[in-house]
Amino acid sequence: MSDERLTGRLFQDDLPDWRVLSDDAVTWFAAPSYAAGASLVTRVAERPSSAGAEPWFDVRADGVQVHIRRADAGFSPADVETARAVSAAAATLGMAADPASVQSMQLTIDVLDLEGVRSFWREALGYVDKRDEDLVDPGGRFPPIWFQTAAAARPERNRIHVDASRRHELGRSARAALLAGGASERFAVDYYATVADIEGNEADLVPLAAADTFEEPGAEDWRLIFGAMVCYPTTSPTQAAELASAVAVLADETGAPALIDIRPDGVTIDSGKDRWEDESFLGFATRVQGLARGMGLRADLDRVRFVQMGIDAVDVPLVREFWRAALGYVEDPRAGVTDIDDPRWLGPPVFFQPMPASETARRAQRNRIHVDLYVPADQARARVDAALAAGGRLLTDAHAPFWWTIADPEGNELDIAVTVGREEHWREATSG
Repeated sequence: MSDERLTGRLFQDDLPDWRVLSDDAVTWFAAPSYAAGASLVTRVAERPSSAGAEPWFDVRADGVQVHIRRADAGFSPADVETARAVSAAAATLGMAADPASVQSMQLTIDVLDLEGVRSFWREALGYVDKRDEDLVDPGGRFPPIWFQTAAAARPERNRIHVDASRRHELGRSARAALLAGGASERFAVDYYATVADIEGNEADLVPLAAADTFEEPGAEDWRLIFGAMVCYPTTSPTQAAELASAVAVLADETGAPALIDIRPDGVTIDSGKDRWEDESFLGFATRVQGLARGMGLRADLDRVRFVQMGIDAVDVPLVREFWRAALGYVEDPRAGVTDIDDPRWLGPPVFFQPMPASETARRAQRNRIHVDLYVPADQARARVDAALAAGGRLLTDAHAPFWWTIADPEGNELDIAVTVGREEHWREATSG
């Protein structure tokens, strides 16, 4: 087999089920149940292994998202074979692809001191380095961070910040390491602390207190970090598929909310933010733990994490509606809650909190943090139009069709971005 590497455009040109977003090829297959979605994971795990990357799966009640991760050099022919095998397995199971609906989010931080800022976020989130200017969640469940050079200092507080949650022992050790490394603590109580990097970008570390476990016995493997989560390392894709399938059947039987995310080396089960608070979820959690331990698996408490984004706004309903439309999210229906959520629980929650109109300098300053939303090329114009119709303001389309920069009604920025075609464009620009 040739080792020729493919650009995103070449990869998806012959694979109609797939779209390349940022670093991954991604698709969505609709399914009528958790178990039906997990059956695709089993089919793919049983196939003869290729030299390509093992796919990642996110099983939900109404379908499954599949990722094929691209190496820095590009997609390999083996990756193409894997994508075809996944599509063929889905077709055999009667699962239709909906690649137009996929998207991925990235946070971008403008920096003067790249390594000083990056080291803070590496510790705060428990992320790992990728290339020279990126940090990524090692489990691929939460947005990566890209760092780009700022032209000048912006001394006011951002209106965008990040909540970082891991088990409380890791939260406490991260706080101590950050403060020892030059970070500043802006606020602290027993349960959480707001810590800022050397340029003022803020993260809330939560929880810091030992209140992140179920009180009842039988669910000791789980951690309550906004959602209820557990991760079981596995020794092979086949074993991961076996556990995921058993959990999927249980989720269907009990009606429990479940995010079942399968990686070649482990399975994470997550309630989604706050959805574990229904008293019936504990029964599901204990049964999941029993299934996993019955397979000889042991939880890895260090692999679960939660990340969400907060936006301060003077007019919360107005700003919230912009982000709901721009991200394709839905409103949390609970009274008094400002969250918006990915309808498939694939992207991070975003919440909104009020800020005084009197903070004019802070409101006037451009944030050091902004959001990049990667969408399929054929969906970008519609998403731009939706953001503008919801009160957004176009800042620039000079780089279209690869990205548009849009500000919400109070100036917080979003780039709606397209990956496919960039490599060819840059190659032509440099060769000319």
